[in-house]
Amino acid sequence: MDAFDPYAHAIAALALWAVVVPVLAAVSTRGRTSDRAPCGKPVRDYADPWYRRERAFANAVEISGPFVAATVAAILAGAAPFWVNLLASLFIVLRVAMAAVHVMTENQPARSAFWSLALLCVLGLAVLALAGAFA
Repeated sequence: MDAFDPYAHAIAALALWAVVVPVLAAVSTRGRTSDRAPCGKPVRDYADPWYRRERAFANAVEISGPFVAATVAAILAGAAPFWVNLLASLFIVLRVAMAAVHVMTENQPARSAFWSLALLCVLGLAVLALAGAFA
C-alpha cells in the first residue's frame, strides 16, 4: 500500500465524495410537495427549494462516475501525485461550494462557475491519467 501514500489527499477526496453524495440524497427528499412532473420529479422551478435540492443531488450523481474514474485512473497510472491530489481536493471544495449555492440560493452564475471549474478538475485528472498511461 506504500505506492498509494503519495495520493492520500486524492484518496481522501474520493472518500469525502462518498459522504457528500448521500448527504445530498437525504437533503433532496426534504420539502417535497405534490407539485410534480409526470415522471415524479419536481416541476422545474428554481424558486422552489425542493427543485434546487433535487437538482443538486442529481447533478452530483451525474459527475460521480467521471470523477471517480478519472481520479482512480490517475492514481493507478502513477500520474504526478501533486497534481492528482490538488485536482481531486479542489474538485471536492468546488462541488461542496456548488451544492451550497445550488441548495441555498438561486444564483445560477455562481453555480455554473463552480460546476465549470469542477468539471475542469475532472478533465485535468483524465488528462493526467492518459498521460501516465501512455508515458
